[in-house]
Amino acid sequence: MNDAGTPPVTSGMARVLVIDDEPEIGKAVRVGLSGRGFQVDWVATGQAGMERIATWHPDVVILDLALPDMDGITICQEVRAWSPVPIIVLSVRGSDQDKIAALENGADDYLTKPFSLGELQARLRVALRHAAHAAGGIAADTVFQTDDLTIDFARRVVTVRGQEMHLNPTEYAVLQYLAMHAGRVITHHTLLRAVWGPGYEDAVQNLRVVIAQLRRKLEADPSRPHLLLTDPGIGYRLKIRE
Repeated sequence: MNDAGTPPVTSGMARVLVIDDEPEIGKAVRVGLSGRGFQVDWVATGQAGMERIATWHPDVVILDLALPDMDGITICQEVRAWSPVPIIVLSVRGSDQDKIAALENGADDYLTKPFSLGELQARLRVALRHAAHAAGGIAADTVFQTDDLTIDFARRVVTVRGQEMHLNPTEYAVLQYLAMHAGRVITHHTLLRAVWGPGYEDAVQNLRVVIAQLRRKLEADPSRPHLLLTDPGIGYRLKIRE
């Protein structure tokens, strides 16, 4: 279905690999997602999971952090060294520190147990859309569009609801980085390092100011944003068009 070199699938029968040592979780996710049009495989160890990623080429991986043979963060790091497959962490560990560690080491999203199958399915669809977007890359002539927002990267022009918006260089750099990783949670640390550079990773207030400025310019209602979304304590994501 999605062998190496083939563009990611964005709808029905996407391959989902579940790596979780809890039989109740593994079976429930496999049955639930299979009934919703996904092709699902389940393994109970990290080593088996990495081998399955290499041979089965899943479109999305659902990964528990607490596995009997390997830590999930290590799996994220090792898989990310050779595969761009989206990784959704599914874990009882719900602290901000655990989420940030997973996201900064290769995970694309993080869902805390207990969870609803409906929310997991929604996260899977976002991960598939992000993978499809990332596969196309950001070429010099790319135009990114989601809802009312359009970004012309070649001309560095941002348009909202048909009206061109003036952004200062920092605002544009933050928006561009989020657009290049649209649909994915970008941690404060990662975004600050990418835009401000080394030494600014802890300057979260700087980032909050810029995000607030962007929301005033881009959102129909800045107090209820629907484009620039916040993951509290973690970072931000730019919504992908449904």
